[in-house]
Amino acid sequence: MATFPNSAQVSIMAFDFGTQKIGVAVGQSVTGSAQALPELRAKDGQPDWQEVARLIEEWQPDAFVVGVPVQMDGSEFELTQRARKFGQRLHGRFGKPWFAMDERLTSFEARELKQEQRRAGARKGSLVDSIAASLILQSWFAEQWPQLAADNI
Repeated sequence: MATFPNSAQVSIMAFDFGTQKIGVAVGQSVTGSAQALPELRAKDGQPDWQEVARLIEEWQPDAFVVGVPVQMDGSEFELTQRARKFGQRLHGRFGKPWFAMDERLTSFEARELKQEQRRAGARKGSLVDSIAASLILQSWFAEQWPQLAADNI
């Protein structure tokens, strides 16, 4: 089990893993809110790890959440394992705990939100994958954080 600082407030960085783009968001546990950050470019699922390190240095997260894609019936496929491996690499490189979060339908919901932003007159908003990362993080705060907080505080 991951341990956090003895605090009710933790900072989390979330990732919406993809083979060409990786969405990124940050948030904190007090409000359960998340903010989309610029997407990372990836080559076959591998980001520029120096760019990831810069984000981590800037935002100082206590842990990571990685959206793990699964089929609608809950079964796993190749991208599921690649997303888990990405989470393990984050942990190995930066020494912070990581948590998997089911990301079913977050990309669809993110595209819907992006269209709403355009209809509302936003010229340029967050990118779809980073919106998805923020949705993943908000879901994690709602579904997994309460139990982790109770266990750690």
